[in-house]
Amino acid sequence: MTTEAKPIEVDDESFQTEIESADGLAMVDFWAEWCGPCRMVSPIVEELAEEYEGQVKVAKVDVDESQRTAQKFNVRSIPSILFFKDGEHVDTVVGAVPKGQLEEKIEEHL
Repeated sequence: MTTEAKPIEVDDESFQTEIESADGLAMVDFWAEWCGPCRMVSPIVEELAEEYEGQVKVAKVDVDESQRTAQKFNVRSIPSILFFKDGEHVDTVVGAVPKGQLEEKIEEHL
């Protein structure tokens, strides 16, 4: 499994390949450009991508550009951070949450 030190951009077309077919843990940030709380969470997501490089695949989905994927996983509020283990959706965190809360989820599912 290869992981990037920066979050990868994923859309409706690449989600299946990048996330649902991936082995291991993936953390996906559903966000939008106009969303203030999303901008607060974004640096935390980037830090976690660096800190868990090689252990967790970190991706971002722009809900305006990838509405099909957002609907599939019932993303109604953003930011929503979804966790996938071996392609299965296992957890969701909604809202601008502190870094520690996301770290706990990562550790729980690793």
